[in-house]
Amino acid sequence: MRVARPSEEQLAKIRRKPLYIVLDNVLDTYNIGSIFRLADAVAAKELILCGGSETPPSSRIHKAAVGTEEWVKWRYFASASEALADLRSQILDLRVIAIEQNPKAISLYDLTSKIQDLKSPLAIVVGHETEGISKEALDLADLIVEIPMYGVNKSLNVVVSTGIVLYRLVELV
Repeated sequence: MRVARPSEEQLAKIRRKPLYIVLDNVLDTYNIGSIFRLADAVAAKELILCGGSETPPSSRIHKAAVGTEEWVKWRYFASASEALADLRSQILDLRVIAIEQNPKAISLYDLTSKIQDLKSPLAIVVGHETEGISKEALDLADLIVEIPMYGVNKSLNVVVSTGIVLYRLVELV
């Protein structure tokens, strides 16, 4: 399935949400492409690819993104911490939310009580499929959020985690 490229007029009518999705060394090109689709679905302002994350043009990203990489705004940085520093230099009230299993993390369900402290715009950081978010990027987060796990498996695919948290944030802000 390939999505027809929208016209410039159609793209201009989309009210972009103040959401910036930062991929910190996400290596699987299918995950990257799927996050392009997710960024389009939530009308995020920008997707930022960092470190070892592959960038378009890429046939594997294109296949998973179903063409959305052609109109979702994106940039590349050598590291997520560099990307976050750049965003913060441009957006003074930016808040950074890391999606990570971490002792300092709050549950996704507690996000409602914490959201008053987090005004838009938001940078959502997700990390490497097995190693997670780099320590440098994690140290820059205003809030770390984790998704409760109730079964034997203790982690979700990076795309699934990103989607769950993004849609929760879209609902709250």
